[in-house]
Amino acid sequence: MLTPIIRTTLAAALLSGTALASNAAEVFNRIATFHVVDNLPRDADPKKSTVAEIITATADGNTLVYTDSPGERIGLIDITDPKSPKPLGTVALGGEPTSTVVMGNYALVGVVTSKSKAEPSGHLAVVDLATKAVAGTCDLGGQPDSLARSADGKFLAIAIENERDEDVNEGKMPQLPGGFLVSFGVGADGMVDCAGRKVIDVSGLARIAPEDPEPEFVDINGRNEVVLSLQENNHIVIADLNVGKVTQNFSAAAVDLTGIDIKKDGVISLTSKMEAVKREPDAVGWIDDERFVTANEGDLEGGSRGFTIFRKDGTVDYDSGNSFEHEVVRLGHYPDKRNKKGSEPEGAEVASFGADKLLFIGSERGSLVLVYKDEGAGKAPTLLQALPGGIGPEGLLAIPQRKLFVTAAETDLREDGLIGSVVTLYERGEGALAYPTLISADDANGLPLPWAAISGTVADAKEPGKLFAVTDSAFSQGQIYTIDATKKPAVISGRMIVTKGGEPAKLLDLEGIALSSDGGFWLASEGNPEREKDKTRSMLVRTDAKGAILEEIAIPETLAAEATRFGFEGVTVTGSGAEETIWLAVQREWKDDPKGLTKLLAYKPSDKSWGAVHYPLDKAEKGWVGLSEITSGPGGLVVIERDNQVGRDARIKKLVFIPQDSLKPAPLGGPLPVVAKKELRDLLPDLEAPKGFVLDKVESFAIDAAGDAYIITDNDGIDDHSGETQFIGLGKLNLPM
Repeated sequence: MLTPIIRTTLAAALLSGTALASNAAEVFNRIATFHVVDNLPRDADPKKSTVAEIITATADGNTLVYTDSPGERIGLIDITDPKSPKPLGTVALGGEPTSTVVMGNYALVGVVTSKSKAEPSGHLAVVDLATKAVAGTCDLGGQPDSLARSADGKFLAIAIENERDEDVNEGKMPQLPGGFLVSFGVGADGMVDCAGRKVIDVSGLARIAPEDPEPEFVDINGRNEVVLSLQENNHIVIADLNVGKVTQNFSAAAVDLTGIDIKKDGVISLTSKMEAVKREPDAVGWIDDERFVTANEGDLEGGSRGFTIFRKDGTVDYDSGNSFEHEVVRLGHYPDKRNKKGSEPEGAEVASFGADKLLFIGSERGSLVLVYKDEGAGKAPTLLQALPGGIGPEGLLAIPQRKLFVTAAETDLREDGLIGSVVTLYERGEGALAYPTLISADDANGLPLPWAAISGTVADAKEPGKLFAVTDSAFSQGQIYTIDATKKPAVISGRMIVTKGGEPAKLLDLEGIALSSDGGFWLASEGNPEREKDKTRSMLVRTDAKGAILEEIAIPETLAAEATRFGFEGVTVTGSGAEETIWLAVQREWKDDPKGLTKLLAYKPSDKSWGAVHYPLDKAEKGWVGLSEITSGPGGLVVIERDNQVGRDARIKKLVFIPQDSLKPAPLGGPLPVVAKKELRDLLPDLEAPKGFVLDKVESFAIDAAGDAYIITDNDGIDDHSGETQFIGLGKLNLPM
């Protein structure tokens, strides 16, 4: 077995600031995002969950077809112009679709009609794409999962999973009836020969619950041989469709993992190990007629957090070990709350783009797709790039004849006011990588610095392009990062843990950072007095240059009594000596504030006095509006004012300037003056430019020593989030004087 790459070509290029320029290679960049809710039937309830799970395309690559299991339908998208996808409607199926392929003029769809998991049933729906109607069905004798078509158009293979019920006997196997593999012959027009159905028995092969094989995913090579994963059984089967028989089978085996995070403790620490971890592969894809790749998600007892290239005889040609996981960490997409299986690589797609055979490996929980170049048998693949894939990219589809790649993200969070399911399109061509925009360097042990949830930023006073950033309560430890913004992508080059008494400080929710005159930092901790457990207060913290807490400054008791969970969201400093003033932005109105007015608090260290002014918030069309950052600049302060909306519902994401002569704090407890404000920059165009959906939380703003401005979005520690972070340089801003 080959040793996995730790420092890949991509990581080395990104960290050196030479990330695949246009004269080096073609790259994929995102060109469009399609919202699945736009394709609902007229009589459908738009509030109900709708998803795009598995996705395929017509032979010309102009129409996408995706499965929508909750809606019991498939959806069609016109991508004749891939930069402007358009809805083409849906087709009702009378059951839950699990997978689909297109053959000729038909979309072939596996449909589950089971009464229960103990009574599995399903059929193959043959959908006429011209009429958008079901032209016929073929009984499958069980619950289908994955479908695959042969390259010559002669065969269709279907994994009949008959999945286990996780609520029965704690999900343990066996749970009968067991699954099997089905194949059909297909006519030249794409019509399936239902009467010619062949059942290929795959029971009795695996050591784990052999009577209950749990078939998961299928793919067909150029010789019409099927590779089939038996995920929970940790087994792989090869069958010849020409004769309808199993020709080979072998265990997917296990691996030992080191340098991984296995604790759900709000700390990403790549110091743990796991031994004999079953791979339990989900998706499989042939690379050529002798080799295939597996995405080792795990489902029952395993999940090796990476991918494996097998030879057809069961020999391991390459295993990614911990390198896949490390790249997800480096990119800020690691889901700390899913530490049993880490980033859960689930999807796999293989396709040739020109002379390059590419492997696309999707991390469901990390909401990320890593793209590798196959270097041939016996060689490790080269990591080329990473693509943000919406939330929970389930379906991966390459359309090489059009230089396109597509992801279908199944997660719909609209009920919680967040983004719904999306289909994302990427195009390969000359140019620089648009993503990632922020990555981390290695620590002293050669491991990527873990990061996420950037929530506040300040620039170094002397060195252009040097920033300091903090992370919020997505982590149980407060952290201060050093960012080199002179590189593209920007690089997190160092990290400090905020400590108290020599130990990591507890119960900090850092939302702002500013430089203190003694070389250390002022930090703003938001606080949440409404929480049932571990209540906290908004607090100002002073640290030394290494992050050790020197002073904790509580707000006056009379003010604390009026506070809500929408506390401090930024901190900055004006003046010096006796006139040094620490300004703190309160996100939204507290209980003593008139509606539409939030506080900017002013604290003077020289006499420990508090004052405040009121800031007038714009009115929200939907949700609420608040402040996310405060930064001192020539002639006044700059704040981020934003609504809490995401995607096309976002209306207010902007920089606002407050002139110095408007900043006259009054004592607490009485009437407060209302500051004047001037819109400095509408950030919506900046957030729309990456061609994804507008991210909710733009929470960081800084102006460096050269006068260049930067904003950063907060990815919420990958919790109900795509994990995407946008680090955007705004150049030099003309601040009103």
